[in-house]
Amino acid sequence: MRALYREHAGALFSYVLKLVAGDRFLAEDVVQETLLRAWKNASRLDPGARSLRPWLVTVARRIVIDAHRSRQSRPPETSAALLEQLPAGDELDRTLRLMTISDALQDLSAAHREALVETYFRGRTVNEAAEELGLPAGTVRSRVFYALRALRNALEERGVTTS
Repeated sequence: MRALYREHAGALFSYVLKLVAGDRFLAEDVVQETLLRAWKNASRLDPGARSLRPWLVTVARRIVIDAHRSRQSRPPETSAALLEQLPAGDELDRTLRLMTISDALQDLSAAHREALVETYFRGRTVNEAAEELGLPAGTVRSRVFYALRALRNALEERGVTTS
């Protein structure tokens, strides 16, 4: 095996390096796989042949072709390093804010909470909210005004300030 390596590895590496567009690591892998197959098939190889190089070159070329076809048949792999570079938003602040607001909403009366939910959280106009709640539009406006004031006070009690 050592004689096989000494005699053919250099020339085989140069040949494979051209096949794989200069990728040294891939070329080394292909040469290693080629020589491993030669070692595994030593009993089948013709001992009377002048050189094993034509067989080795054919095997190496087929390994390169198989690797190329394999890469074409499945999606490219991504490394974890690329994923680490993607920015990811921190949802902790948003979650804490929503929890605080939800908690503060519980301090409001049901009527005030209902008016805020319809106008701010469901995005309805005062007239649409009034129709949904079965109340006059002026009443909804008044409840929203007082609900916002009460909500601001409830949030300030929890340490949330407007700045």
